[in-house]
Amino acid sequence: MIIGHLPAGYVFAEILARKLSNIGVDHRHLVLIGVLGAIAPDLDMLYFYLVDNGQRHHHTYWSHYPVVWLGLLAASVGWHRLALNKSRTILAIVFSAGGFMHLLLDTIVGDIWWLAPFLNQPYAMFTVPALYTPWWLNFILHWSFALELLLTLWAIVLWRRKAVLL
Repeated sequence: MIIGHLPAGYVFAEILARKLSNIGVDHRHLVLIGVLGAIAPDLDMLYFYLVDNGQRHHHTYWSHYPVVWLGLLAASVGWHRLALNKSRTILAIVFSAGGFMHLLLDTIVGDIWWLAPFLNQPYAMFTVPALYTPWWLNFILHWSFALELLLTLWAIVLWRRKAVLL
């Protein structure tokens, strides 16, 4: 995914915020945390470009390991069960779920090492053939980019509906 993570995070968090409107968490905070979670795995791009110099696929970094996001999600749920003040724990759950959703979306056409660090095997549902240069043209001209555009459109519609209600 190139542009789809942020709008997917917004859609996820906005729908969740509406469904959980009575849980005592500020709507804006929940949406912000959901969006941040949805883009958090790609913060490894800073390391990829500034330190690693593109030497290895950024999906092989720990921030793209499903076990990390499932671990964060499990820890957040455990914290939620023990905590007296549930608002922060709900935000932690939403952040972790957003990060895990990122990996699910990346799996459509991007390799994700679902069993890392235990097995060095990437998995993807579909392959984007390398036909064009620069590399990103291959993704933009692939049918899967339509899914990203649909996610973006959905996010815009939700945002516009919300703006009309205000």
